[in-house]
Amino acid sequence: MRAFPALSAAAMLLAAPVSAQDKPAEKPAAKEDTAPARAPNVAVTRHTGTFGGQRVSYVATAGETFLKDKEDTPRASIFSISYVKEGRDPNRPVTFLFNGGPGSGSVWLHMGAFGPKRVAIPSDARDDAGPPYPILDNPDSLLDVTDLVFIDPVGTGFSHALGKTDPKDFYGVTKDAESIAEFIRLWLNENGRWNAPKYLGGESYGTTRSAAVVNQLEGTYNDVALNGVLLISTVLDFGAGADTPGNEMTHILNLPSMAATALYHGKAKASSTEAFVEEARRYAMGPYAAALLKGQRISAEERTAVRRELARFTGLSEAYLEQADLRVTPARFYKELLRDRGLTIGRLDSRYTGRDYDNAGETPDNDPSFYGIDAGYTAAINAHLRDTLKYRTDRSYVTIGGIGGQWDWRIGGGRDNDVYLNVAPYLGKALRENSGMRIFVGQGYYDFATPFFGAEYALTRTGIPQDRIQYQYYGSGHMMYVRDEDRTKLSRDIRAFIRGR
Repeated sequence: MRAFPALSAAAMLLAAPVSAQDKPAEKPAAKEDTAPARAPNVAVTRHTGTFGGQRVSYVATAGETFLKDKEDTPRASIFSISYVKEGRDPNRPVTFLFNGGPGSGSVWLHMGAFGPKRVAIPSDARDDAGPPYPILDNPDSLLDVTDLVFIDPVGTGFSHALGKTDPKDFYGVTKDAESIAEFIRLWLNENGRWNAPKYLGGESYGTTRSAAVVNQLEGTYNDVALNGVLLISTVLDFGAGADTPGNEMTHILNLPSMAATALYHGKAKASSTEAFVEEARRYAMGPYAAALLKGQRISAEERTAVRRELARFTGLSEAYLEQADLRVTPARFYKELLRDRGLTIGRLDSRYTGRDYDNAGETPDNDPSFYGIDAGYTAAINAHLRDTLKYRTDRSYVTIGGIGGQWDWRIGGGRDNDVYLNVAPYLGKALRENSGMRIFVGQGYYDFATPFFGAEYALTRTGIPQDRIQYQYYGSGHMMYVRDEDRTKLSRDIRAFIRGR
């Protein structure tokens, strides 16, 4: 998820001031003034569950890891939850997971997809209503094939800057990746897993983070080689997908998602979603792309033909498409597709529908696919951490924080790199230099936050080897695991990916 409403950033722990009467002569600040004089807060519990049909006994460790400066002063507390199979096999695979935002804790992948427990919310695109929300054993967890480490970056979950460290020191594509890479190295030290097969996985901006972390882990001589990267709801090329006037690529990349959505809601006709999506892909990259690139030089005959086909794919009227100059932004699509029914559709998952204050607006009041699930996940992560895993803290778990507006989107390498943000080349370089690394790409057909055609476009550019990239598709949206069938399929697909190394 690219951006969310603002919440409070991580609090800073400052030492109490000392009066002049107590200390007539000033002295340099001691380390205790800038860092917590305490050990990391950690809780360890033991559990047993059945995952992938196998009975597994495992140790759950929920707690802090301090990132320190060159003077050994803690700068940040990274909160993580590790699930490690009893026996601690040093050669057993381990998978590091996080969500996106930027500003999102790992709650979604943790309590929705891969953790040993999951929250049960409606699978059919209805909202999660009120508590209590069932917290169930999760047979789709990956603990039968890999240990799991869920990471909350600084400003999310319970993770925060320490002492006088400015939280913004961690708010940026590269800054954030450096901190996560440092955490992974520390975890490998502490757990004796340097020679274990290693996987990195993220959702949404977490896929952006994955590419940047790969660059930090494998882009140096003191590297940490990876066996695989899991990209779930992928966004790598922000330039191509930018919904901004003058960018024609965004319309091309969104068209297949619009087609899938129109078909789902009965606004289009086709034999199957897969067939209709493939037809939309071909049209988007062919006649539609050619028409858009001609701009105002397009002929009247070609314009009429394109408008007719767009109406067939999108379910929108030709009159509306003409008014939009053949270029419908996603936000307008959410409002217009079901306007005749008095409904809007979701951004994260366009299967969801909502009702606005009135039906006359240009864009929806809110995203029904987010407010339809957030309460259940927030309740579940707090109940699981505080009750099941026995983690004690006065801090509030930040599921979605408002740090995106403070984010440093620059990745360096010159002005053009920073203007046109694209981290896919990081993955291309890693694939070229590490013959044992593979990439798994999981995409929902009904996801407009990170459209599946955008992921395909980003990962098929020059310099990215194609023989070790695997794509899987799901009949849901951004968080495909909210649909029961897709959660099981996602688990099965990734389990096979890990076993296939």
